[in-house]
Amino acid sequence: MKMKKFSIVVAGGGSTFTPGIVLMLLDNLDRFPIRQIKFYDNNPERQKQIADACEILIKEKAPDINFVSTTDPKTAFTDVDFVMAHIRVGLYAMREMDEKIPLKYGVVGQETCGPGGIAYGMRSIGGVLEILDYMEEYSPDAWMLNYSNPAAIVAEATRKLRPESKIINICDMPVGIEELMAKAIGLKSRKEMVIRYYGLNHFGWWTDIRDLAGNDLMPQIKEHVSKYGYAMKESLEGAQHVDESWAHTFAKAREVYAVDPDTLPNTYLKYYLFPQDEVSHSNPDYTRANEVMAGREKHVFGECNQITKLGSTKDTTLEIDEHASYIVDLARAIAYNTHERMLLIVPNEGAIVNFDETAMVEVPCIVGANGPEPLTQGKIPTFQKGLMEQQVAVEKLVVEAWAEGSYQKLWQALTLSKIVPNARVAKELLDDLYEVNKEYWPELK
Repeated sequence: MKMKKFSIVVAGGGSTFTPGIVLMLLDNLDRFPIRQIKFYDNNPERQKQIADACEILIKEKAPDINFVSTTDPKTAFTDVDFVMAHIRVGLYAMREMDEKIPLKYGVVGQETCGPGGIAYGMRSIGGVLEILDYMEEYSPDAWMLNYSNPAAIVAEATRKLRPESKIINICDMPVGIEELMAKAIGLKSRKEMVIRYYGLNHFGWWTDIRDLAGNDLMPQIKEHVSKYGYAMKESLEGAQHVDESWAHTFAKAREVYAVDPDTLPNTYLKYYLFPQDEVSHSNPDYTRANEVMAGREKHVFGECNQITKLGSTKDTTLEIDEHASYIVDLARAIAYNTHERMLLIVPNEGAIVNFDETAMVEVPCIVGANGPEPLTQGKIPTFQKGLMEQQVAVEKLVVEAWAEGSYQKLWQALTLSKIVPNARVAKELLDDLYEVNKEYWPELK
């Protein structure tokens, strides 16, 4: 039987992650055939640099694929099956503000956690909703596979403000950690493991990991994590996250794990459980945004410009984004009804029995043509439940603040964040963040 060929839009065509996603799509054409790839971005200059190189790349590897790069929504979203979205409203310049402003107050400066994540969320909500509205108008049967951060806030916004939309919010961070776990115990791939996990995005715990024969792998992985965290030199070489800040993050998991040795933690929990350590480890003049601008961004744009100049991808160092293979697995699950088991961000609706039904939780799901079906994770312990309830309240308040233009609710969200020490600091932070975000946030009253 001949497999259907799909039309894909990469929303955020000017992203540094776009070439890696294109390479990954081209590498998987036997599993997921494509007839058309479109780029959409509202920044034509930035997108052009990436698109010109990717057009050459596609012509070399799969000349039968139609390629379109556009800033016009109708052109972009007409006749598409999947929208792979990874937008960054405000680019890395605003990420730098998200990180540096909190550090002025001795508060964690991070792009998805605490004040930085809240500021980024207030920018991202409108952009993601806009794309969903274009999809509804031009290709109502298409699915959005959303990578855009901060995924937890974006997921809550789409649940509340576009409840009928065909969007699945995903994060590749657990995928990356699972690859490190697999390598630590001598497996070839995370796909040799079956996991149970619950939490929120960037805020969760593995509770059970088995091999395909059903053997319990948790004791081996816990032993490694108790000594080294998720840090392994051989696993980090050649990986996407090789900067010094990631090496620190993977090693820090050892201390995060010690807080609850019954489970294995997501690395982002370090920001909530050890915020002072993270502040003391940060350089307020050179944050992760600066690392990315000097590293990934410079490298990707340099390579793309070189490809365009030469008219060839010969000797390019652009690489397949291995984590992005997760997005192909998800698209295939929907397209071919594969019922693959995947970790996704979905409405709770009983998946975690003793938790808010309306919370957007991250749990294993079985994915088919109708989208994800969450697997029940049962009741969760008081420690995790308490942390998650506080964080869900923050996310809900941020979305309400965006929808209502409420200064008060955004102040409450910042005050409630475990990372922020008190309401006075929360207000000072809010005022500073609002000042630099007026171009991107709704007007607050």
